[in-house]
Order: sequence, then structure tokens, then C-alpha cells
Amino acid sequence: MKGYKGMYAYKFRLFSDEVEGLTRDYEILSNQTFKDFHDIIIQSLGLSGTELASFYTTDTKWEKQTEITLMDMNDENDEDEATAMPKEVMAKAVIRDFIDDPHQKLIYEYDFLHLKTFYIEFVKAFEGKNNTKYPICTHKVGELPKNNVQILDDFDDLDLGLDQDEDFYDEEDFDGLDSEIEIE
Repeated sequence: MKGYKGMYAYKFRLFSDEVEGLTRDYEILSNQTFKDFHDIIIQSLGLSGTELASFYTTDTKWEKQTEITLMDMNDENDEDEATAMPKEVMAKAVIRDFIDDPHQKLIYEYDFLHLKTFYIEFVKAFEGKNNTKYPICTHKVGELPKNNVQILDDFDDLDLGLDQDEDFYDEEDFDGLDSEIEIE
């Protein structure tokens, strides 16, 4: 995209309370989506991008208000829709539609199994610069620690601490169970 005259860019600062000193500054056009924002975040933090993620709009006390998910995960079986948090999808959620406060705060959560939580604050809006490809990471301090989780390629590599000839259970473990159950 070229020729941003009249097009606003937003500057955001991301930080972590889990990794001391980690900060990133991002500039993104007001008409870009949260998916664009997600993509620059995972790139600048060195995340794989293969995990689910969500943004949350928040109030001034970081209380979550609206969830903006990577994938549409609306549960049609939601039992209590009155208390359910409003949800949007990143690819359809345009940044300017959710930034309505000069001190807007967002939470970004990545990888719900090994949750990484980041806090984002809106810093300022300004006229987009020509010859700049948005979104862009403009400031980078600190790194995430490398993930120490090792994925096993095969269950054969998993050592359960059992000898090959050892039974998985001991009959004594079943003492007191209903006498109708027979263990051979």
C-alpha cells in the first residue's frame, strides 16, 4: 500500500509481566485487522504462529470486555448467552472499530496450553508515512525464553518407567473393588 495521506496509523506498546524488560512497539494502519496485528506480534516475538491466540479489549483496569479470536469458535450451545463475552474474529475485526479511547488497553494471549499473556497499550495516532509497509515493529527490547517443552515424535520414546515384561497394573491395586469384577 502506498500513499497514506489522510490514513491514520496507530502506535501500540506491548509488554509482558512474565519477562522483565520485554517490550515491543508496533505501528499499524487504522484500517488493518487484528489478524495483521497478530501476524506482526508473532513475527517480532519469534513465536511459531501455529497456536491459537486472542486479543481482548479491556477497561482501564485490564478487565476483559470483548474477545477477538484467531478462529471463529462461537459455541452455538452456549448455555447463558447473557453472560457470554462478546466475540469477534481477527480477520474481520478492523483496528479502528475497537480503539475508542486515547488510553485503550488490550490483552493478547497466545498458546492456551502454555499460555503467554501480553499487555498492549495504545500510545498515539498519527498520519501514516509514505513508503512504510504497515504493520511494522518499530522498537524491540528483550526476548522470550526459548520453550523447553520437547514434543515426542513417537510414543515408543516415552519412558513410563516400566520394564518390558512388567504388567501395567498390580492386582493388589484392585483389592476392595466389587467382587464381581474378575482380573485374569
